[in-house]
This record gives sequence, C-alpha cells and structure tokens, in this order.
Amino acid sequence: MAQKILRIVIAGEGGQGVQAIANILSEAAYNKGKQVLYIPNFGVEQRGGVSIAFMQISNGPIDTMKFAKADIVIALSPRSVARTAQYADKRTLFVYDSSNEIDETSLPAITKKTMAIPAIDIVKTEFHPIVLNIFVMGAVIGVTKVVDLEAAKAALEDKLGYKFAKNPSLREMNFAALQRGMQEVGA
Repeated sequence: MAQKILRIVIAGEGGQGVQAIANILSEAAYNKGKQVLYIPNFGVEQRGGVSIAFMQISNGPIDTMKFAKADIVIALSPRSVARTAQYADKRTLFVYDSSNEIDETSLPAITKKTMAIPAIDIVKTEFHPIVLNIFVMGAVIGVTKVVDLEAAKAALEDKLGYKFAKNPSLREMNFAALQRGMQEVGA
C-alpha cells in the first residue's frame, strides 16, 4: 500500500493566525503518531504582508521538505489567493474565504474543486474575530480528516490553556469555533 502524504498550504494576511493554525494542527497530528513537517513563510506580515504555512502530514516518513502542488489550499484573502494559486492543480481542493471580496476569476483555473466558506462573516456573527484561525483550523480538519476533534481540542488546550485558565469562556468559544468550522465544510 502506497504511503499518502497530505500536503497543505494555508495563507492569509498577517494577523489572521495562519501560523497558529499550522502550529496547533501540526501538534495535534504529531500527538496522534503522524509524521509532520511544518514550514512557516513570513516576513513583514505584521505590517500587512501575506503569511503562508506549508504542511505535510503522513503516517510514514516524509522524504522531501518542499512540494510543488498541494492537496488542499486554504486562502483567506485576495492576496493569499494570488500567492497560492501556483500550488493548485487538478488534484487540489482550493478553499477560500468568500467574506473577503475575492474575485472568483482570480481563483486557480485548474483544481479538483473550489469551495467558498464565509469564514470572517460566520466568526463575526456567531463568535468573535479572535477565533477566526480556530474556525479555519476546524475547516481544514473537516476537509482533510487529518486528526479528530478530540486531538484538535487537546492541542488547543496545550497551546492556549494558559489563556483558558484566565478566561474559561475562551475555551468554550474556541472549541465551538473549531466545531463550527468542521460543520461548515460538511464534517
């Protein structure tokens, strides 16, 4: 049986929590016994640049650090669509935030499927903007099934437990946003 490596690209504007998504998801996958490679790509994001996270997750060894095409791309802004289109091909699920005025003609022409999710709108309406990244992480988990909900919650607890201890309502909101992101993509 051939080993399956899941290649993921997540991109957004600095401050949208792209690197936090990749970091927490990497930890959740690693804690479930998977091999994980996470490479952050950022520079001047704090001043409005695009932040990109490259991830590979597998049940076996990952033999190369880079990849040309992704199995899934998550783009949270118009500029991140432009920066990540090169990683899409006929096998790629391209997910974008439809709340963000993304011109659909800018989406990659060749993908397995494109999926619009109104992430920012949902988070603003149902939660608080601070959980946008956790909602998006839920969407990633929902479409990839790379980890289960409990593993994701455990990784969130590990990374954000100190904040949850100070404000327990943050735990509930983050866990609810995680589950809502999964539901939004049909998981």
